[in-house]
Amino acid sequence: MTPRCSRRQAIDLAFAGTLFLILTTLVLVTPGTPAGPWALALTVTLAAVQAGALIPMREHPEASMAVAIAAGIGLEVLMPELGYLGQASAVLAAYARVRTPRRSVPVLALLIAGAPWETAGGGDWRNLLLGVAGPTIGWSLGELGRTRALRREDERRAIAAQERTRIARELHDVLAHTVSVIVVQAQAAEDVFDRRPDQARKALTTIGTAARSTLQELRVLLHTLSEDTGELGPQPGLDRLAALAESMDATGLRVELETVKVSVPAAVDLSAYRIVQESLTNTLRHSHATRARVTVTCSPAEVSVEIRDDGPARPAGRVSGSGQRGIVGMQERARLLGGTLDAGPTPGGGFRVRAAFPREAMVAA
Repeated sequence: MTPRCSRRQAIDLAFAGTLFLILTTLVLVTPGTPAGPWALALTVTLAAVQAGALIPMREHPEASMAVAIAAGIGLEVLMPELGYLGQASAVLAAYARVRTPRRSVPVLALLIAGAPWETAGGGDWRNLLLGVAGPTIGWSLGELGRTRALRREDERRAIAAQERTRIARELHDVLAHTVSVIVVQAQAAEDVFDRRPDQARKALTTIGTAARSTLQELRVLLHTLSEDTGELGPQPGLDRLAALAESMDATGLRVELETVKVSVPAAVDLSAYRIVQESLTNTLRHSHATRARVTVTCSPAEVSVEIRDDGPARPAGRVSGSGQRGIVGMQERARLLGGTLDAGPTPGGGFRVRAAFPREAMVAA
C-alpha cells in the first residue's frame, strides 16, 4: 500500500465517519424517531450503510451509489421526517467526483425523478423543493471537484513535460561536452602513443571514464522525448554550489554549505545542482527566510542533497503557484534518474527539500 493510497483511504474513512455522525444525530433529534428498539437499531444500521458507501466509492462507484440509494429508500420508509433518502445527496457528490457527467447525470435524474413521491404521501411543496435541490447541489459540488482535479492534473503534466524538455536540452549539453573530451583525449593518445606510452595510457583511462559517463547520459536521454537541443556547452554541477551560495548572499539570503566531495555521473551532478538552485530560488520568492543550509551527503546506498530554510511556519501542503510548479519540476528531475524528492514545511518552521539518488542507478552499463 503506497502512502498516497493510505492517505486517500484515511480521507474516505473520515468523510464516512462524519456522514454517519450527522445521520445518527438527525435520527435521534428529528421528530418521528422510530419508537421501538429494533426499528431504531435498523434505522441506525441503514445510516451506517449509507455513510459506509463512501469508503469503496473510488474502486466501485456504481455499486456504492446503488447501496447508498437502497439504504436511503429504507430510511425513507422507516423515518420520512429524516429527509429525502437520508443523505444520498452527499454520496452523489462523491460519485460525481469520480465519474464523468455521462455516468453521474442519469443518477442525478433518477434521484430528482423520485422527489415528487415526497408530496404523494402528504408532504408539502417544501419537501419537493428539498428533494430536487439536495441532489442537484450534491452533484454540482462533486462535478466541480472532478473538474478542478482534472485541471490540476493537466497542469502537473504540462509542468512535467516542460521540465523534461529542459532536462533533455541540458543533457544534450552534457553529452556534447563529454564527447568533446573523448575526442580531445583520443587525439592526445594518438600523438604520444609511441613516445610517451604513460601519457597515452592516462588519456585512454580518461576516455574510458568519459565513455561510461556518456552511456549513463544516453540512458537518461532516451527517457526524455524532446527535439529541442538548445546550445552546446558544459553545465554546472555540485562543485558550483559555493558560487551559487555567494550569489544568494548578495540578495540577503545567507546560505551555509555542508558538502562532501562525491563523484557522480554528470546527469546526477547537474540535476542535484538544479534542485538546489530551484529550492533556494523558491525560498527567495515565497518565504521570508534569511538563512538556508545546503547539505550534500553520500552513503553506500545513495547520494542526497537537502535544503532547509528558517522561514516562518506554514500549514502542511500550503504551496501554490510557481512554488508548486518548481516542486513538480524537481520531482520530475529526480524521478528520471531513479531518485526521489520530498518537499514540505517542517514542524518547527521553515521549509525542507530533500532529493536522493540511488547509487545503483549511477553504475554505467
